[in-house]
Amino acid sequence: MTKLSSYSTKSMVIRLIYSMSKYISTYFELLPNIGIPPIVALLLEK
Repeated sequence: MTKLSSYSTKSMVIRLIYSMSKYISTYFELLPNIGIPPIVALLLEK
């Protein structure tokens, strides 16, 4: 039981990091086009 929960936690963390890195790469691609203020406003809203 503990093995299973630790495995699921690990996969969750890996998935989170993967999605975050995808987000960050997209963010840096869009940054020059959009500019910083809208993205900061979007982040502060959440």
